[in-house]
Amino acid sequence: MVVETTDVVIAGGGPVGLMLACELRLAGVEVTLVDGLPARTGESRAGGIHARTMEIFDQRGLLERLLPQGRPIQAGHFGGLPLDFTDFPTRHPYMLAVLQSAIERELDQRAAELGASVHWASPVAGFDSDTAGIEVGLGGPNPRSIRAAYLVGCDGGRSAVRKLAGIEFTGTDATMTGMIADVELSDPPAEAVFGQRRGAGDFSAVQFQPDWYRLVVQRHDRVLERGIELSFEDFRSNFTEIAGTDFGMHSPRWVTHYSDAARLADRYRAGRVLLAGDAAHIHYPAGGQGLNMGVQDAVNLGWKLAATLRGNAPADILDTYETERRPIAARVLHNTRAQTALSRSGAHTGALRDIMSDLIDLDEVRQRLGLMITALDIRYDIKGDHPLTGRRIPDADLTTATGDTRAHELLRAARPILLLLNGTETSSVSGWDDRVDVVRATARTEYWVIPRVGEIPTPTAVLIRPDGYVAYATTTPGDEGLTDALTAWIGTAS
Repeated sequence: MVVETTDVVIAGGGPVGLMLACELRLAGVEVTLVDGLPARTGESRAGGIHARTMEIFDQRGLLERLLPQGRPIQAGHFGGLPLDFTDFPTRHPYMLAVLQSAIERELDQRAAELGASVHWASPVAGFDSDTAGIEVGLGGPNPRSIRAAYLVGCDGGRSAVRKLAGIEFTGTDATMTGMIADVELSDPPAEAVFGQRRGAGDFSAVQFQPDWYRLVVQRHDRVLERGIELSFEDFRSNFTEIAGTDFGMHSPRWVTHYSDAARLADRYRAGRVLLAGDAAHIHYPAGGQGLNMGVQDAVNLGWKLAATLRGNAPADILDTYETERRPIAARVLHNTRAQTALSRSGAHTGALRDIMSDLIDLDEVRQRLGLMITALDIRYDIKGDHPLTGRRIPDADLTTATGDTRAHELLRAARPILLLLNGTETSSVSGWDDRVDVVRATARTEYWVIPRVGEIPTPTAVLIRPDGYVAYATTTPGDEGLTDALTAWIGTAS
């Protein structure tokens, strides 16, 4: 049997697998994207993206395609308690209500433009790895093998790749059930409802298009086993019991259920196998963080995997994927468990909610929780004393020799960038100029605003990784620290 060859096999054709495929193709890496489903379903478990994910899509030129398909919602929530995002330091201080199916459609198109597409009905059935690569066996109607350098499991919470790799998935079991239905309403609420608590649960109602809504009801007094089918009538009965009305729901497009089970892969890498998205972490969908975290996994992993395949990356670059992203997942599991507890019924939880509601009225608490939910506050453990180091580059307004631009527009090619501002020059990039784009620009403001930091003087030089995070920044003339940062993140000088 002839064995196909590629650089990377990605299992899972959802948003995470598609985003990773796009990142790798931008770097010139060959990709084979496979999925066990017979075709795309069009179903949308996720229904929104937060500011940091919008920034990431903007970095790759994808956001302008998605914005017209969504609806901005100015606030989020923590356990059903509203969080105002409007003063957050980002161009997108809101949540965009946009369906997962729309995101998949745009990523499908971009992946195809870059030379990658999903091979459906091709589940991963097994693999054998050695020092030179990994051979991935695919099942389905067209069984075959693919030889690659790496296999990445983006195949969801029941990941076959994770199980085959022997990676444990530890955490907490379900204690409640959530139910979702996409429906039309003959008597809709006047405005969006988020986590309205009633009796033994809570409910939400959010409009996605003029003619239909997403309804959610969460019950803390029962647990539905995975695999049990939920009918529309079952959903209507549960929703009406909690909400006191069914809003005249009819014409269901999709009905499903979920739980608050929370699990985290013990490791994100086993040799030539890596995990991303729900294959690495599952949790209660409080605050809409799941898809966002998975897309950010993919963008963190993509450039590191590409650099490793080119052979000019630091030896431990792939290890930083786990050390950077796994703590973020652990934090999300932690805050979603807290939100589950905050959503329960009873006098004790009611007292806790009253106190939390008062606390969230304080700007410091609101911003701490909101910046965590939106992932704008992430700071990776990167060596350096500058307050920008390890944080995402703000989308600063800049002027270059070719005209006005923004910091995030510079990242369209997914390459490292050394941004030299306001006439700054350096000699340290010699030896890396084949892998780093040097951009000279004038900053149009004297200060940049950094989440949880505040205003800082505009730096004179910034080394930006392809995922948009800062590996080095300075406000003082000279090259001290830049050579170390280039070596640590880009590799040795040529």
